[in-house]
Amino acid sequence: MARELSRDGVPSDESRKGRPIVRPIAGGKDWSVSEFICASGPDDRPFEEVHDGYTIAAVVGGSFTYRGENGVALLHPGALLLGNNGKCFECGHDHGAGDRCISFSFSPELFCEIAAATAGTSRYKFSGPMLPARNHSIPILALVDAIARDPNPLHVEEVATRLVETVVSAFSDHVRSPVLPSKREASRIADAVRHIETYATEPLDLATLAALVNLSKYHFLRIFRRAIGMTPYQYLLAVRMRTAALRLAGSTDTVLSVALDSGFGDLSTFNGRFRSIFGVSPTAYRSAFAGRRGAWTPPGKASRKLERPN
Repeated sequence: MARELSRDGVPSDESRKGRPIVRPIAGGKDWSVSEFICASGPDDRPFEEVHDGYTIAAVVGGSFTYRGENGVALLHPGALLLGNNGKCFECGHDHGAGDRCISFSFSPELFCEIAAATAGTSRYKFSGPMLPARNHSIPILALVDAIARDPNPLHVEEVATRLVETVVSAFSDHVRSPVLPSKREASRIADAVRHIETYATEPLDLATLAALVNLSKYHFLRIFRRAIGMTPYQYLLAVRMRTAALRLAGSTDTVLSVALDSGFGDLSTFNGRFRSIFGVSPTAYRSAFAGRRGAWTPPGKASRKLERPN
């Protein structure tokens, strides 16, 4: 995804303190997929890096601040980090320690070919630093996490291509990244995001979340939506859906067990929400993975453009 630069812009091999662990997942001559696990915290200085190819990184755990040519964004689970080839950036952990990302890197030639077919121009570049979590992006994000755990080369490349199409289509439809709140507000929202991710299977309410970060319910709701792009409840449901999809793809637990363990109170509600997002029933989703282990992409909802923020 990137290489570290020294102060004079030369790739650095100095101290690795705060540097992420990189696990290659799959790749070809013009694309690659890797898992990045970072343990950096507020006491670690951010490293200036440069995107080696066009980058789309799915955040699957933790949160961090991303600074690049297109602005600053608070990255959270479900969001997509975006980077143009050859551009410098920094990732900082001012509001907490650690994150995990699945990063896709594309050569300029391959990226421009896909962008030309999707947006009608081979000179396409990302115009924002990230895409926030969205209901319509849940299926592709669930697939990204699944292929990281059980990669099939053909399937991984198909998902990688579709990820570019999804992002380019979203920006072609004028989707904007959420506005980064003040530093103090961003710290509080990051705390709330971590709490939701940790306790997503338990009952959560607005008053509890607002009190956790010492804000009034209205102010918390307003700045959470401004920073994340969706309400706390919508974000909670997205976390539960991603968790459920991963369980269905990688375990033999009953659908009822998956539903209850993911935080849904009854099977009928879970089935309805799952079908509305993934376009198929939980049983059909699981059957497709079981029958063709890692070589299937759910139909329907997953191919739609990301919805616009309000």
